[in-house]
Amino acid sequence: CCLWSSIVISSHLILVSSHLFASHVTPSRLILSFLSSSTFLSFAVCASSMHPLPLPWNLDVPAPSGSDSSHWNSREIWHAPASTFTKEMRNREIICTDCVNYVKVLHHYNRTHLYACGTGAFHPTCVYVEVGQKIEDHVFKIDPSMVEDGKGKSPYDPRHTSASVLIGDELYAGVATDLMGRDFTIFRSMGQRPSIRTEQHDSRWLNEPKFIAAVGVPESENPDDDKVFFFFRETAVEAQGFGKVTYSRIGQLCRNDMGGQRSLVNKWTTFLKARLVCSVPGNDGTETHFDELRDVFLLQTRDRKNPLIYTVFTTSSSVFQGSAVCLYTMNDIRRAFLGPFAHKEGPNFQWIPFQGKVPYPRPGMCPSKTFGSFESTKGFPDNVIQFARHHPLMFNPVTPLGGRPLFLRTGIPYTFTQITVDRVNAADGHYDVMFIGTDIGSVLKVISVPKGSWSNTELLLEELQLFKVRGVCMCQQLYVGSDTGVVQVPLHRCSMYGKACAECCLARDPYCAWDGHTCTRYLPNTKRYSFSHTCHYMALFIHMYSGQRVLEKRLYAVDGSSSFLECIPKSLQAQITWTYQRHPENSREEVRLDDRVLLTERGLLLRRAVRRDGGVYQCHAMEHGFTQTILAITLEILPLAGSAPSAPIPRSPAHSHVNHGQSTNQKLWYRDFMQLVDHPNLNTVDQICEQVWSRKHSLSVKGSPDTANEAPVHDPLHSKKWKHLKEVRKGRNRRTHDGRPAPRSPRSAGK
Repeated sequence: CCLWSSIVISSHLILVSSHLFASHVTPSRLILSFLSSSTFLSFAVCASSMHPLPLPWNLDVPAPSGSDSSHWNSREIWHAPASTFTKEMRNREIICTDCVNYVKVLHHYNRTHLYACGTGAFHPTCVYVEVGQKIEDHVFKIDPSMVEDGKGKSPYDPRHTSASVLIGDELYAGVATDLMGRDFTIFRSMGQRPSIRTEQHDSRWLNEPKFIAAVGVPESENPDDDKVFFFFRETAVEAQGFGKVTYSRIGQLCRNDMGGQRSLVNKWTTFLKARLVCSVPGNDGTETHFDELRDVFLLQTRDRKNPLIYTVFTTSSSVFQGSAVCLYTMNDIRRAFLGPFAHKEGPNFQWIPFQGKVPYPRPGMCPSKTFGSFESTKGFPDNVIQFARHHPLMFNPVTPLGGRPLFLRTGIPYTFTQITVDRVNAADGHYDVMFIGTDIGSVLKVISVPKGSWSNTELLLEELQLFKVRGVCMCQQLYVGSDTGVVQVPLHRCSMYGKACAECCLARDPYCAWDGHTCTRYLPNTKRYSFSHTCHYMALFIHMYSGQRVLEKRLYAVDGSSSFLECIPKSLQAQITWTYQRHPENSREEVRLDDRVLLTERGLLLRRAVRRDGGVYQCHAMEHGFTQTILAITLEILPLAGSAPSAPIPRSPAHSHVNHGQSTNQKLWYRDFMQLVDHPNLNTVDQICEQVWSRKHSLSVKGSPDTANEAPVHDPLHSKKWKHLKEVRKGRNRRTHDGRPAPRSPRSAGK
């Protein structure tokens, strides 16, 4: 069983991804690997530890493709011996794959150590891993004396999701604290402050949550106002009348929360939660909701207090399936937590906004000198504590920026699972490039274009098929983790956008720009053509389209069979149209689509080709007012055998000039076949193939008088072909071997 986790520590980006998932790998060893303690850290853990004590870790993993091997440190961690499989595990009748150490918590603790926690075969355990301070330090040590209990940090069961964030020396974790997974909590541990958790067994606080992510965001310049936000999905208490409905949530709490003095002792007094809405509004007022939160990415901006939050959602319905990316701002989140509280008078009442007086200080506010005079939550009045206990839910949801998803896909055979975002400084401003992982092993590269620049606001630039994605992170390169390994993918491939300025511009990849010769990586400090300038004066480069030679192909299809005309544009935003010309003297018409002629993402499909489908097809890519002919395909329809009256096979002019000294090879076969297909009197597939066979065999038997007149025995098919070959040779040489006239000679026929 294996898990994937990644941490990126850089000057601008911290904690890109830390999600861990179970997988199927042999439970014989544990693999842990990391790329430089100061840049990229990835752990793929496959351990069979049957004991809560640390494993005998012995490391050895190859560097990923394309990385600097001198900076790649890896080891191999072997499992504990089978004798440590305790009787307790046998009594629980838990399968062997669950009795391993799944790493669920992995954080950069300081310059020299990592902090890691795992399930430890249903005994959560945490350790400090020494990795060294410099890149050159090939250190990986675990001090057995510093092993800690992982309860409240890592779940017991690897199938239980968890989320955590390490801020300073304090760990905030959303986790199940019992073996059966019934006591879910948000727990603070480590550090100087006392351990604190959410209210226990109260569905108004947490109701079967699935924790996704946890982040820390400052509220002001005063560190006492700092808050921690948890993202999770749970069974909605406000939708109990509609069955078991799942809602996505965002929860907040203050870092300096010390719990209550008489009520909520060692419990959060500042915990609040609100619904995260990601929906598509309809014309009739109804909305299509994406309720299953899958991943969260925090994009830091220049203002540390206002990062952007990118999220991935999927639908919970089995009828309508789709995935969406929604973007939230901290202003919208803070507005929801400052709104009305959700209130319910009794079991048979509806949830409504609280109409009474909210006590002071307002629940959810941190004790600090910025917004009040309270120094600790233990000094909060009792009515504030009681109100916070009974009203943790906000009435107003958090809506996405723009009121709708930033990017969505419906009716597709995959779902979004992971997301990471890179802000790129292009020639005409900055762009947010989203890298979205799917459950089928592909990564989508999507750009968010500001409104007013183009007609679209989101563009799918590229789709890479890798493997089953378990995690996506980024640090100058895109690292994609799966059940079996890590792949390093470049953030840009500018050369694939063609060799013309217009193609480079229409690709709209912010990583790329036209430098006057090629489409290459944009560098802000170099003198290159402006990206916006090139697009604005696109008319200057239209001649590049007209001067390019159109690729030509020739295809053959049998009457009544299917045929596929493939045409894939370089730009995924291009709109494809097809035109058809039956004869050169005819005008070109647009292909009409119906049940027999279908347009797919990869080309034109003729489900049943007929004789009138023959002609020249042209594939045109149209984008932003510019049209380019990509491909011209000449389609010839060959009739079936017996569909036309049989006619004598005439001699082709090429047959009388065959070089008998030339060997029959593939080039000769292809040339002969093309000559026969173009022959006006060969109408059936059988006639064409038989004539080609005759020419091939005549070359092989030329110069062999002993075997020239011997036909294969006991083979009726070969005998028939041999007879036909002899007749053709008689007609060509104008002579016979038995004194009878040649059957193809008009003079002999007259006799």
